[in-house]
Amino acid sequence: MFDYAAHGLVEPVHRLPLPGGGPQTIGAVLDRQLALDPDRTALVGRSGRYSYAELDLAARRAAAALHALGVGRFDRVAACLPNDIDIVIALLGCARLGAIWVGINRPLAPPEKIALLQDSGARIYLTDADGAAELGARLEALPGVQLMRVLPDAIPGSWRPVLAQADPLKAPAVAVDPFEPAAIAYTSGTTGTPKGAVHSHHNVLLPGAIAAHENRFGPDCPVAAQLPLTILNLVVLAPMHAFQAGATCVCMDSLKPVDVARWVREERVGHFSSVPTVMQDLLTSPDVNPEDLASLGRPDVGGAGIAESFQRLYRERFGRPMTVAYGMTEAPTIVAKTDPDREPENELCGRAVPQVEIVIVDDDDRALPAGAVGEICVRPARSGPYANVYTPMLGYWNRPEATAEALANGLYHSGDLGVLDEQGELYIRGRRKELILRGGANVYPAEVERLLGEHPKVAEAAVLGIPDERLGQRVVAVVQLAGGVPAAHASRVAEELAAYCRERIARYKVPEQFRFVDSLPRNAMNKVVKPQLLGLFASE
Repeated sequence: MFDYAAHGLVEPVHRLPLPGGGPQTIGAVLDRQLALDPDRTALVGRSGRYSYAELDLAARRAAAALHALGVGRFDRVAACLPNDIDIVIALLGCARLGAIWVGINRPLAPPEKIALLQDSGARIYLTDADGAAELGARLEALPGVQLMRVLPDAIPGSWRPVLAQADPLKAPAVAVDPFEPAAIAYTSGTTGTPKGAVHSHHNVLLPGAIAAHENRFGPDCPVAAQLPLTILNLVVLAPMHAFQAGATCVCMDSLKPVDVARWVREERVGHFSSVPTVMQDLLTSPDVNPEDLASLGRPDVGGAGIAESFQRLYRERFGRPMTVAYGMTEAPTIVAKTDPDREPENELCGRAVPQVEIVIVDDDDRALPAGAVGEICVRPARSGPYANVYTPMLGYWNRPEATAEALANGLYHSGDLGVLDEQGELYIRGRRKELILRGGANVYPAEVERLLGEHPKVAEAAVLGIPDERLGQRVVAVVQLAGGVPAAHASRVAEELAAYCRERIARYKVPEQFRFVDSLPRNAMNKVVKPQLLGLFASE
């Protein structure tokens, strides 16, 4: 039995099975298709192609190999790898042992990676040659971590030879509880030290189980992992969706338009999740033939600051408005989505997905009426076909206080501010911790950022508050200028932007200072890291 309290976690209140009667654990996710059509292609990557039968064998070898390395139930296996077959095979092997998967994003700096390995207490660290080299002597600070290099060549002692030599019959048979921890997903850390959100097998599989139950994709719609599989939400949205539908998971190892187009053309990819910058490059690159994308349906596109120009481009290509989604590491993945036939609106995130209910609360967790701004909270749906099937995260790894705060009163508290209208449509107003209190008035950064983003000379903006003795906080902005705007004209542009804002929003919301940068700092989830911008206003 797993000791939830010992790791700062809480047991799920509800334990209903996944809909559709399919596999209930990650380790068993291939079982349905193995019985129906074991020769169907399951996984494709730069390093190989596997049928469901071949992938099952590889997963059994991975379980045996990890077991031989000393991995047991609830031990943590960390991976920092590019999108390819290795990361999926290792994940399945880890799940079959009842061990806990930890994805570590490749763009993180070495000290950040060390911190996550320490925090998770990882026993194994799977990484490529570059990942091993960048940590180097720092690994001495992690005496309990065994490094396994995943190399393209069959170098003795590296992961692939170990995997090839493993006896699949020596993989132990472990009875895994669907509600036990399966993975730790670290938050993006925009406001502090990343926390490890812990998810059960049930949590990770539920979105794909519902998609399969409702036949949203089907076995003939290959699903690509375009964004990094070191992010747990992408594991949910790509391989778990594909395998539960009996489809093929395609691991794309490049975000260059010509490479993405080649993957789509050659594997007949029908769906993937992307971000606006990558998708816009794909749709506008002169090196991409539109026929290359013929099989692609309506890919999901998420992220902040989705410009109207990109929305028009999307409509022209796919014939319908883009679907905007709102999700989070702690969900995991999407909790609200817009109607696919509705034109996007500023800050609109749509209605709650069928397995959850969204509630807007005040500081005392009292539900607010329609139209009132408050904290966005999520709980299991209390009615409908998926009532009480959803389970919130189990908590934050070894952080009982943070767990108690986030899951207080049966709600997951997102820390985001939003409003529900009379029809139950969610509009987001920004991060609660980013709310600027200027002279007793609330300023929502997202509102000002959206306005600045509409100015033709602005590529993107980040609005934040800096301390002020009289007002409490003052509003300031960091701006990335659009291409073609000379940086030498920054002071004149600042005056122009201030005047532009004064004409459109209340004076107290207008940024008092502007700073200009070549690019805004971002983390692995493509979110702007605002704390890194505060230094630009140190003299203020």
